[in-house]
Amino acid sequence: MNTRITTRMRWAGLLATTALVASGCASSADNDSKDKSDGGIDYTTRMMNVSEPKGEPVKGGTLRVAEYSEARGFNPTQTYPTGSTGGNILAALYDTLVRYNGEKNAYEPQLAESLESSDDVTWTIKLRDGVKFTDGTPLDAEAVVGSLNYYVNSYGLNATLLKQEIKSIKATDDLTVTITLNHAWPTFANMFTTGPGMIMAPAAYANPDPAAFKPIGAGPFKFESYAPAEKTVVVANEDYFDGRPNLDKIEFVLLGADATAYDSFKSGGIDVAYLRGTEVVDEAITDGVPGMVNHTGSANNLWINAVKGRPGEDKRVRQAIALAFDPEIYLERTANGGGNPTKLLLGESSIWSPGVEEPEVDQKAAKKLLEEAKADGYDGKISIIARSEQASQAGAVAIQAMLEAVGFDVELDLVQNVADQTQKIYIDKDFDIAAAAISVHEEGVYSRIATALGTGSPTNGGGYSSPEMDALIQELQGKKTPEDAKDVLTRIEALYAEDVPAVTISSGAMVDIWQKNVHGIKGTGETIVLFDDAWIEKK
Repeated sequence: MNTRITTRMRWAGLLATTALVASGCASSADNDSKDKSDGGIDYTTRMMNVSEPKGEPVKGGTLRVAEYSEARGFNPTQTYPTGSTGGNILAALYDTLVRYNGEKNAYEPQLAESLESSDDVTWTIKLRDGVKFTDGTPLDAEAVVGSLNYYVNSYGLNATLLKQEIKSIKATDDLTVTITLNHAWPTFANMFTTGPGMIMAPAAYANPDPAAFKPIGAGPFKFESYAPAEKTVVVANEDYFDGRPNLDKIEFVLLGADATAYDSFKSGGIDVAYLRGTEVVDEAITDGVPGMVNHTGSANNLWINAVKGRPGEDKRVRQAIALAFDPEIYLERTANGGGNPTKLLLGESSIWSPGVEEPEVDQKAAKKLLEEAKADGYDGKISIIARSEQASQAGAVAIQAMLEAVGFDVELDLVQNVADQTQKIYIDKDFDIAAAAISVHEEGVYSRIATALGTGSPTNGGGYSSPEMDALIQELQGKKTPEDAKDVLTRIEALYAEDVPAVTISSGAMVDIWQKNVHGIKGTGETIVLFDDAWIEKK
């Protein structure tokens, strides 16, 4: 198998995308925002309602972007490099070596000139000549090798996968990096659309003290200021390899809840917003605003702690929870019925969905399994983590009612905030059941499933361990297309339903939306958007 991503392909892709956008504009008034199959919201990955600009790009201006959550640092190994957690700011500062084109399900060069492999084991990164970091030092092969090693050894996003799969990273000449893997990985390019592809200057991490890190990259923007819990400001990089960006600066602001951000967007207070909450996402898609939809499998799920000493150590208990849980009722109580209720890892809107049958809700079977576990000494007691805010508690109460209906004795464990919840789930493993999100995006099906369900992964919330699942995940790594992966994904879905490491609640989407006079925004991996070509049309 030969994989090649070149600059020529990038331009061809951009032209093809322009053609698709142009053909879609004529019918924008009756935007196909509803999935014709079931009358629900269409969560497929795509650009939506993006119109052709009037005239050439305008130079100058400040873009105001409402972030979903705060980036409290600008080190890609410490701030989770995803669109919902500060990745947009990181991409503005560092760029990404490769870009994921969601509409084509393809990878295109961004900061790199090309990424090639003839066997999906040995990958060659060709760098552009003359690219410099904002401190004036060259972005050459040695810099890329240094940045990648720093990223992996600092355990950034997906570093665990990279550590186990990378056999060697070498600078074979000034502008060439050769990476050899332990196994074939056809979608390896995805790693460079996010954190690992955000190349940091050697001076950025020269001081081993994390507090001394400096945000020095080669992206289209440079760091200007940061006001905690308020905003981060970046300004145009005059020496960006592809020419000075159109915008003078970008203000990434924090407005709180999704509903607040969307209200500000509708009133014209902000230009761009990242939305994740189901109700607001549905509203934005239905309203027909311009933007980008990122399909998300397992957009919401319940982690069940399977470590020794917890109720979920017994597979029968996990199975009883899954059989008792009704995702439709849960979404009615927590999101006014929004989202696509499903217990499958990959929702039907995903291009990777293998088309398997939906797991059932069966209270009678749940009661029988629970009675068997109780006969072997289990007391039926179980706790659910919930945050003290109303929506989280409502979800926990809904789960409590479903589980008590089949014989569980359920207690709510209230925590103050997301940070406390994260600590309990992923660090301390001090929980029985907790609501979370595996978030399987179209470009990251292998990596997301591997990090969520693979033995020993730090983001395997339930501590699930299965040699059979590990073998299936290893098999999935070698698949390039949804067609190639259908058989193994069918077996993964079957084992997921049998072992119940988690219970999926819904599939859905995360969306980036922008005003009608904003143009040139494009997506990449992990729902991150790039602003190197963005501009504001004068009204």
